[in-house]
Amino acid sequence: MEIKLPTYFKYTVILLGLILLIYALQQFKAVLMPLAFGLLFALLLLPLTRDLEHKLRFPRPLAIFTSILLVIVILSLVVWFLSMQLVSLTSELDSIGKNMQKLILKGQAFFVTNFGIAPPNKSELIQNAIGGLQDFTTTFLGSTISITTGAITILTLVPIFVFLLLYYRDHLEQFMFKFVAKDKRSGVIQTVTNIQHVVQSYISGLMIVIVVVALLNSAGLLILGVKYAVFFGVFASILTIIPYIGILIGASLPALFTLATTGNLLDAVLVVIVFMFVQFLEGNFITPFVVGSKVSLNPFAAILALLVGGEIWGAAGMILSIPMIAMMKVIFDVYEPLQPIGFLMADMDELKPKKKGRVRNWFEEIVNGIWRGKKDVND
Repeated sequence: MEIKLPTYFKYTVILLGLILLIYALQQFKAVLMPLAFGLLFALLLLPLTRDLEHKLRFPRPLAIFTSILLVIVILSLVVWFLSMQLVSLTSELDSIGKNMQKLILKGQAFFVTNFGIAPPNKSELIQNAIGGLQDFTTTFLGSTISITTGAITILTLVPIFVFLLLYYRDHLEQFMFKFVAKDKRSGVIQTVTNIQHVVQSYISGLMIVIVVVALLNSAGLLILGVKYAVFFGVFASILTIIPYIGILIGASLPALFTLATTGNLLDAVLVVIVFMFVQFLEGNFITPFVVGSKVSLNPFAAILALLVGGEIWGAAGMILSIPMIAMMKVIFDVYEPLQPIGFLMADMDELKPKKKGRVRNWFEEIVNGIWRGKKDVND
């Protein structure tokens, strides 16, 4: 006999389940966060591992180890470059501090001349600024040590999880089938394949976008004559991993550095304009062309996922939020009771029928003409 529960009771149970899920994610952060990163990297390295196994006849453990080693080498080179640039940047701190004092004095003179606001005692102001800088430095170093310790833990566990997930992937697939009826297994396989394609398209496309944006950022800063242009360009491009917020941080740091080193507000404004132009290209041309519509989320769903991920797991949660919610959307689109949520998360531009522009029509006409010419020759 089926027991029918009131609607309000069902939604209450769902809400309590979400609260318990968020609590569990926060309590078991030390294990679940590396596992989530391991899952993403495992999905990303799966095609390479399969190619090494089938085409080059590598044993599975050797193929997995080679794939992980390749990622570690690339990431190590990036970290080495950024750390070397950062060490050189710290040598500029004394001159930056002196320039900041000059800028403060100029600002005081401006307010006195134009608004008649008398500045406080100069020595007291400088002492307060130095004290605030020392407090900031102490806090920053403490946070850096804490983040570094956590990063070392994550970097130790993630390769282990990646190796195990790839090595036991067949066993995990059979385990998943234990919960699914035989007549529905083909649908489950298709859903898992879609999730894999979404994650691979997002991460691989994101890597390409980071490289292109790094080149554009660095070129723009080099044209303006900004010191450490390559460092700031690469650093800002890496921050695009964090949607919407990353570009703001990436543009603010070189702008403030330029203002502190040159003392010219116009130079800092030009730096911001360069990043705004690159962001315009990235959002309207680069990312749609490279990533396409594989992760078709509207900005509201993306920002909400970003905030929730940051609240649960901090910066790591913000990085994981977009691919995770993209995976969830694939499941929502397949599971009928949750299809309205998948529709709510979808990008409206992807739902509308698209009209072909003149450039696209012209391009398709050229491609079709070439194809018809080849076909006629073959015939």
